[in-house]
Amino acid sequence: MSRPAENPESKSGLSWTGRLAALASLGDASRRRLFEYVAGHSSAVGRDDAAAALGMPRSTASFHLDRLVRDGLLAVEFRKLGEKAGPGSGRPAKLYRPAMEEVGVSVPDRSYDLAGELMATAIESSMTGGGGVREALADASYSRGRALGGSGSSLGEVLGSIGYMPEQDAEGGTILTNCPFHRLADGHADVVCAMSGALLSGAAAACGVPEEKVVEDRTVGRCCARIRP
Repeated sequence: MSRPAENPESKSGLSWTGRLAALASLGDASRRRLFEYVAGHSSAVGRDDAAAALGMPRSTASFHLDRLVRDGLLAVEFRKLGEKAGPGSGRPAKLYRPAMEEVGVSVPDRSYDLAGELMATAIESSMTGGGGVREALADASYSRGRALGGSGSSLGEVLGSIGYMPEQDAEGGTILTNCPFHRLADGHADVVCAMSGALLSGAAAACGVPEEKVVEDRTVGRCCARIRP
């Protein structure tokens, strides 16, 4: 089967533990209100406007806004407000905007967005190129695996970032204790396992691990593949 060119795009956003921490941060009522206020604006907002709109002290708003930045939910930009520019126009204002469109987390970790992207890419490729969807899905998955594995991380780190939860077995290989596409695999095992296998093969190749070491594993409670020694 032919392989497409590598895609430099890699998984972005917070790690699984980072997403957990971000959602936990929103458990505080003040931070949640501030996040909703910032997210509800089309442009970045200042702490003074946020504090006034929500009726809280400026120091309180500043503390919680900066906490939301540390937790990865907001980002900061500095910009001078008003029409004045140059010397005497004052310091740039610190403004806040959402750092991402959305954040979600599941326990254990799942990657349904990734599956959706791969399937949509495969369908689009099949519609425009006229090839089979199954081969297009394998190509898209392999290419994404190559891109993820090209980050300089180890194969274990790459698989962990996707949600496979790799663990070393007694033979010196790696078992994958979690399927990132679990609900999809329940009803569409052949499709999802083929997609996952191509993704794993691409990641292994990019990390310097021979693709043939990715083998089938039908042990109940695990992913459908493992990495043999």
